[in-house]
Amino acid sequence: MAGTEYVLTLDCGWYTGIVSAVSGLLAERGCDIEDIKQFGDRVGRHFYMRLHFEAPEGLELVELENAFGPLTERFDMNWKIRPAAEKTKVLVMVSKFGHCLNDLLFRARIGELPVEIVAVVSNHEDHRGLTEWHGIPFHHIPVTKDNKPEAEAELLALVDRYEADLVVLARYMQVLSDALATRMAGRVINIHHSFLPSFKGAKPYHQAWDRGVKTVGATAHYVNAELDEGPIIAQQVIEVDHTHAPEDLVAVGRDAECKALSNAVRWHCEGRVVLNGNRTVVLR
Repeated sequence: MAGTEYVLTLDCGWYTGIVSAVSGLLAERGCDIEDIKQFGDRVGRHFYMRLHFEAPEGLELVELENAFGPLTERFDMNWKIRPAAEKTKVLVMVSKFGHCLNDLLFRARIGELPVEIVAVVSNHEDHRGLTEWHGIPFHHIPVTKDNKPEAEAELLALVDRYEADLVVLARYMQVLSDALATRMAGRVINIHHSFLPSFKGAKPYHQAWDRGVKTVGATAHYVNAELDEGPIIAQQVIEVDHTHAPEDLVAVGRDAECKALSNAVRWHCEGRVVLNGNRTVVLR
């Protein structure tokens, strides 16, 4: 019988023999490496690696985790092993614009994303029907300037209730507090158009049309205390020209936002993204 497939993601300082030590440890236990991606950051003197491997039948995850103990001490290594087939529990947040939510729901439904969307939270009721049609719980949490702490407390309670590993802001148009961003560091992904900081506020695509932009893009990033400036995971850029009306730019922007966000969610959930200060390493 076939064994179990796992994904190992690790990062550590710049040492000699890391790849040999890790691959040797797996080989000694009869594991077959199916895919390996690695990156040595010569500027930061740091090393990153992702391995997809198959363990023989009978080799349990806890045995693998225990075996990595000595390497952790030897290389001062951060690492995580998870079953390759394991789906990440995701809680999605949305406001009135539903294109990113709809895209994530569809991709999850057909198995294109390795996720289980456990709930959708919104400060509006607009997408309750869509969400519940997919058989997913919908929670309406209104947000005002007076109830924001209570609303965030309710959100965190839902994160705990559903045991969500990741929160995705699929065009959720409320700014998360610094305290929540800090508590959920590395576990919240946001999407925004790539005109920031050039075109802020209402109707950014109309502002871009007024300036005659030649590209439309989107950026997916981790949320931190700096608004829309967290570590970037994925970006999309689409060329446009003078024939595009403002409404055309909006449509192109929707496509860019959906693709950038779905890529970011996929790479995060496949264990391909490692934080490196205010940057990310994406081991594709």
